Amino acid sequence: MNTDTVTLIERPYQEIVDDILTAMVGGVVREPIFFDVKEDLYPLSRPASAIRSITGLILAPDGVNTVHYVFQNAVDFAFDAGHNAVAWIKGGQQPADESTFYVDYFRPDSGSPLTDINIGSVTRTVSEAIGREIATVYQQINQAYRAGYVDTATGQALELVVSILDITRKTKDFAVGLVTFFRDQSVGDGSITIPEGTLLSTSKGEATFITDELRTLQRGQVRVDVPVRAADASKGQVGIVPAGAITTLSQAIIGISRVTNFDATMLGSSDETDDQLRARAKAALRGSGKATLAALIKIILEEGATLTEVWDPNSQPPKSSPPGTVVLQVQTEPERFLNIQSAIEETRAAGVKATLVAKYVFFTPRIVLTNVPSLTPAGQLKLINQVIDAMQKYVDGLGVGTPAKGDELVSAIVKGGIKEVTKDEQIKFVDVLASHADISSPVADALAGSLVDAVLNVITATPLTDPNSLQQILSNPTALRNVLSQAINNNVPLPPTSRRIPDRSLVQGLTGQRATDVDIESNKFLVSPIVNGDKWQVVLDMAPTDIALS
Repeated sequence: MNTDTVTLIERPYQEIVDDILTAMVGGVVREPIFFDVKEDLYPLSRPASAIRSITGLILAPDGVNTVHYVFQNAVDFAFDAGHNAVAWIKGGQQPADESTFYVDYFRPDSGSPLTDINIGSVTRTVSEAIGREIATVYQQINQAYRAGYVDTATGQALELVVSILDITRKTKDFAVGLVTFFRDQSVGDGSITIPEGTLLSTSKGEATFITDELRTLQRGQVRVDVPVRAADASKGQVGIVPAGAITTLSQAIIGISRVTNFDATMLGSSDETDDQLRARAKAALRGSGKATLAALIKIILEEGATLTEVWDPNSQPPKSSPPGTVVLQVQTEPERFLNIQSAIEETRAAGVKATLVAKYVFFTPRIVLTNVPSLTPAGQLKLINQVIDAMQKYVDGLGVGTPAKGDELVSAIVKGGIKEVTKDEQIKFVDVLASHADISSPVADALAGSLVDAVLNVITATPLTDPNSLQQILSNPTALRNVLSQAINNNVPLPPTSRRIPDRSLVQGLTGQRATDVDIESNKFLVSPIVNGDKWQVVLDMAPTDIALS
């Protein structure tokens, strides 16, 4: 479902009435104007006597998405008669940068015989009647559109949508209760998410249940209660079980040691809500054969990437990974990597940690821009982002094994069409940081931080019935020594992680030696994509705070 198309047909009643009134008196309706945060004045295409209204998009509270907004006259904007333009007022609400806002305004020479648009006038009464019908049609179309999607359908429409998955709304004939999930103290104290739709059962499988809502076991929290409802096969009296009966997870969740219900389940007092039905439908989609290793590999191939290595618990060393984890190494353009990573996260099974890695060399230039014209804070931020975009376009054009060069980065900025930066002398590199992805290395070469991982791998791979099980290891110094020796002496390569390994040697002067401060400040440096003799790919990793203006 696309947020742009959801709001495409959404038009409030008052906006429609304003448009009709403006048109009836000969004004201009919804003139589109492109907003640039660097500009304050926006001329209108025709002579105007006054502005009726302005609508557009503003940034949502999350700072990423946009929402529809009606701007207020004399608060957000004013009409500059001298320039025949919209003037945005400092401190007022402004449109989202590089979005389009729409202006309704009156013309001094409209020639329309209708002039009275006050409340109670014939013109306004007719406009409001027509506007009401148009607004109703918009809402009906919008409601019909939303009724076709799991995320937005409600009531009977939602039941029809999920019926294609052979799912029906659970009535109050299905037992409900609370199941407590306990943290495994040996895994760590990070946050653990229990997804909605997680399947549980009694010890012998007489009754099955699913979680109704998503719950998160926060850092430092020992346990969390999760509401559950009986599954289809346990409708009615079958789903009524005593306290302590629900003890089995259908699929292990990393960090959860055990589950139980402290109270008996009972028949529900109400039918399943829309949110619960929606969550159950999504869980069914996730569990319909998608979350297998083959499905993860399919996602990678569909995104146009090449799968080069796989680490999973069922493989033999050195390509094995700890239980509940899988690592996929791909070869793809950096701009595609995040999309693939997001798709992997949506496809992976609940409780399985999927890590995606690639042979990338990340570099972060620290830059000072001099002789920059005075700009507003928003204008400064936009300028900085334009500089980063110009560098990003240059880096995106580099292939595997091709270095990023300082003088070419400067040239990309100067030729990027940024009117505030037009000379090489305005750009000064003060530092360049570099790191590379943690692909894999023998234990002996990665003792810092990785030895712990190696020991945990050995321990978790040891069955509890083994003489070297966790209890014996912790209580027997000899057994602990054997585990440490096995982890170090085997020198087995560890699975890749999402960590980055700082490596200043990748920033080199033109001679191939490590770049000096003079090399960096004079733009005579390059970021090498060669790691251990292998060709990798350079990736720009910058934030606005990496650029200073003077």
